[in-house]
Amino acid sequence: MTPTYRPGERILVVRRWRPVRPGDVVLARDPRDPDRWLLKRCLARRGDAVDLRGDNAAVSTDSRDFGDVSSRAITWLVVRPRRAGLVG
Repeated sequence: MTPTYRPGERILVVRRWRPVRPGDVVLARDPRDPDRWLLKRCLARRGDAVDLRGDNAAVSTDSRDFGDVSSRAITWLVVRPRRAGLVG
């Protein structure tokens, strides 16, 4: 998620209490490796699935690699620091 978040930066996450919306930054398990956590931005919702993207597209591992993720699989929302993303 560089440059929005930097390695080692502290973030505050809370258990998801509402549906994931486009623009939300989430913490999700990597669908290919459940021992790995991914910090990604929700780009779009497609029914019960979400398109997760990293803010640095050139080096990000995201839905372009593993496909859309079930919104039920996302249990954490980043609430702080809250910054505008570089999705595009």
